[in-house]
Amino acid sequence: MRKSKLFLLFLSVMSLTLILACSSETEVKEVVKEVEVMIERPSTLKTVQDRGTLKCGVNDNLTGFGVLTSSGAFEGFDIDYCKAVAAAIFGDASKVEYVPLTASARFEALGSGEIDLLIRNTTWTASRDRDLANDFTATTFYDGQGMMVYADSGYQTIEDMEGATVCVLQGTTTELNLDDRFMSAGLKYTPLTFETNDPLQAAFEEKRCDGWTTDKSGLASKRAEFPASAGGPDSLVVLAETLSKEPLGPLTRDNDSKFYDVVQWVVFGLIQAEESGITSSNVAAMAASPKDPGMARLLGVPYSGGEVSDFQFGVDPTFIQHAIKAVGNYGEIYEKHLTPLGLTRAGSLNALWTDGGLVYAPPFR
Repeated sequence: MRKSKLFLLFLSVMSLTLILACSSETEVKEVVKEVEVMIERPSTLKTVQDRGTLKCGVNDNLTGFGVLTSSGAFEGFDIDYCKAVAAAIFGDASKVEYVPLTASARFEALGSGEIDLLIRNTTWTASRDRDLANDFTATTFYDGQGMMVYADSGYQTIEDMEGATVCVLQGTTTELNLDDRFMSAGLKYTPLTFETNDPLQAAFEEKRCDGWTTDKSGLASKRAEFPASAGGPDSLVVLAETLSKEPLGPLTRDNDSKFYDVVQWVVFGLIQAEESGITSSNVAAMAASPKDPGMARLLGVPYSGGEVSDFQFGVDPTFIQHAIKAVGNYGEIYEKHLTPLGLTRAGSLNALWTDGGLVYAPPFR
């Protein structure tokens, strides 16, 4: 540790000692926070590189986004982003340790260092950004909360659901949005909360609740695989109303800019790859002969004999190449995992900005 850091630490400890001796509990807590900020945390990027694997917190029970298959493999939209980050860091998408997490345990797991990165259909909100000491990177999927009911229930709108019992995951923005919506409409309802999806779905199949609310992507996932013994997909309908804005994306720990930048620009890189027409099947050819300087910068190769642009992210300049080779561009990931659920991309917020959507990458320059 450098002398300046030792001196800062010495001053911080002395200050804390004085505060403990003559100040209130509130003042003590504030000084502790200042000391924590002054003491530099180790870079997660270096920790991951030294360890040789990326610990990624995921869902293991949400088809399309994150699921553990019968063969013991993880797959899904969010899983591919874990692979992309690992490929960017190591040049090898297999160097990921997946850590399944419940909605209520996910933030503590990230904050404690149990995982390096959280990619688990998590909504970006002001309070989470402020209070949890985590940083949200760029949004990977623009979602919105919905309500799923039985087709023969007679419910056509939320206003029809006076007195209904609604299944919802606890510790989520979904639970809060549900209460906001029913309270604002002056409707009485009973929330039936669960920590994980399996007991929630069991309750819904047993008709212990009249509605099931979560992100519409999640409802599409659960409806698509709803068992025939319980009526199958056709027995369910997702109401037209969207209750909220739910931007989903990866999270890193606060004040961890080196690792944050890698994750952030992997997301942007896969978006730009789609816009530039670079796919998992043609990325090697594009890297060998880039069409323009922008493509060369994206792929970390020279253009017309020029210099390689190294953005100094602490990984090889070809990191986006590795990510694309591993999982494809944004559109390939979407088409593989989300289109089969009926989550049509055309005309949605998840279309490229050139097609009227919100999916957009800043320039690689």
